[in-house]
Amino acid sequence: MKPLEGQVALVAGATRGAGRGIARMLGEAGAIVYCSGRSSRTQANTSDHVHAGRPETIEETAALVSAAGGLGIPVRVDHTIDQEIAALLARIQKEQRRLDVLVNILTGRPVKSWKSFWHLPLDEGRAFVNGWIWPHVATCWHAAPLMVKRKSGLMVEIIEQNGIAYHGQFFFDLMEISLKRLSYAIAQELAPKGVTALAITPGFMRTEAILQGFGVTEANWREAAEHNAEAKAWGFISSETPCFVGRAVAALAADPHVARKSGGIYDSWSLSEEYGFADLDGTRPNMGRYLSEHHPQLVNRKPPTAFEWKLVAASRSVTS
Repeated sequence: MKPLEGQVALVAGATRGAGRGIARMLGEAGAIVYCSGRSSRTQANTSDHVHAGRPETIEETAALVSAAGGLGIPVRVDHTIDQEIAALLARIQKEQRRLDVLVNILTGRPVKSWKSFWHLPLDEGRAFVNGWIWPHVATCWHAAPLMVKRKSGLMVEIIEQNGIAYHGQFFFDLMEISLKRLSYAIAQELAPKGVTALAITPGFMRTEAILQGFGVTEANWREAAEHNAEAKAWGFISSETPCFVGRAVAALAADPHVARKSGGIYDSWSLSEEYGFADLDGTRPNMGRYLSEHHPQLVNRKPPTAFEWKLVAASRSVTS
């Protein structure tokens, strides 16, 4: 029996990238996976999303879930529209009577400028923050009752960076910190109800867009890692497939003691060492080690202030 057989997952933002990889690996573990997103064979994504217009669809992702050993169910949902989220969760409740895993990989418009925040258009900043954060809040809000009712479940936020230092641009930082804090706050509220919430960051992922940008495929990606200056500088040689973080999520979902991690921020490479899973090619990429060895100035950088938020290592919870 597969570890997640009989369990139901929702991957919100499953069209491509980390969302597709996570959905596939939940399927590999035997789960029924609802794959939601805005890019469908029946309706294109016409938003201002950074990847709108790309060819990947939720139907393709669902087929990959089923091919991996689970059951993929594509549902075209715009997670910026509350009514569509409500309809999705109502459908899951009607069809499955349960929800065991929710993974949010809902992204928005790209960062347009890295100027100081007082030089950035305020209306664009507000739209950026709202467009990234609110879909996560609303999706968790609609999913929580299904988990609380069963007194079990796992909510995962996919974030960038496993720390809470400044992220380099005011509105981008506000968004990233808010997503991490969202996971922590939900954990505080739902832990007494038997529901776990946590955040995970992948390393440098070989997503469809990244591979295309470097002019390579999954079959020959090492060419870029060895010969492309930008790829070499940022550690593409230590990159991972989106399935690596997918196996991290699957391992957490199958862990009967996952509640001990509630409220924490984790990374794919550390979870690989803890749970013993590997990437699709059998390797265990470690972006944290690469950065420590090649870019220590990023890992150990000091803020231009007298104070920096830190993670409490013992509990992996976020404090100030």
